[in-house]
Amino acid sequence: MFPPFSFSRLAVAFLALGLLVGCASQKPEEPSEKTAEALYNDGLNLMEKRLFREAATQFEEIERQHPYSQWAPRGQLMSAYAMYEALDYDAAIKALESFIRLHPGSEYIAYAYYLRALSDYERIADVRRDQTYAHLALSELQTIIRRFPDTAYARDARLKIDLVNDHLAGAEMEVGRNYMTQKLFTAAVGRFRTVVERYQSTSHVPEALHRLVESYLALGILDEAKKTAAVLGHNFPGSRWYQDSYDLLRKNGLID
Repeated sequence: MFPPFSFSRLAVAFLALGLLVGCASQKPEEPSEKTAEALYNDGLNLMEKRLFREAATQFEEIERQHPYSQWAPRGQLMSAYAMYEALDYDAAIKALESFIRLHPGSEYIAYAYYLRALSDYERIADVRRDQTYAHLALSELQTIIRRFPDTAYARDARLKIDLVNDHLAGAEMEVGRNYMTQKLFTAAVGRFRTVVERYQSTSHVPEALHRLVESYLALGILDEAKKTAAVLGHNFPGSRWYQDSYDLLRKNGLID
């Protein structure tokens, strides 16, 4: 998954700035060292060849050899991006958190936050597995919207938040269905209620309401089953889940 501003656009922006600085810089370098500009360009060349780990190492050299140059933070950010492209998300996050801590006023700070969020977003697991990264990504995407509301990153974060919420609701549904299979209906109710209350804008709500009807009937809580079916019918009258709930209530003699 690529960020809204592709690698080439981001790299060109850095490179253009760097050329301007490079033309104005007259500071001599040690014979054993490359200039910051040369190291940066070497990193870009490796990125174009998709040698991402090698590129990350090259960008890191900028900070090692020229720690006080204005190229150092750019190299640090590009190193993080290279590790992201190499799918080494832990290394990318480590570099990004260092960048955020050291350069909070950078013009690229919003991008750093966004790339950190993507590094967790990319690791969201199947709904049957642990959802730690989904929760982390959700929190980080919300931070982007709160801190950088008028940026392209915030616009994309809003779209991704909807996807993450739908995914988390799906994970709750999966667990709830498993509880029902084991006849653990009280536990199932807790999961389905979470979907209805916390993820009410997702596509899973109609089924969650129907599963609540099923679970309440299994527990003998008939009034709650009828109330929940009424909510389902009011909000999703054309849903097949409402038809299933209606048929279930009629089968149990709760409606005519």
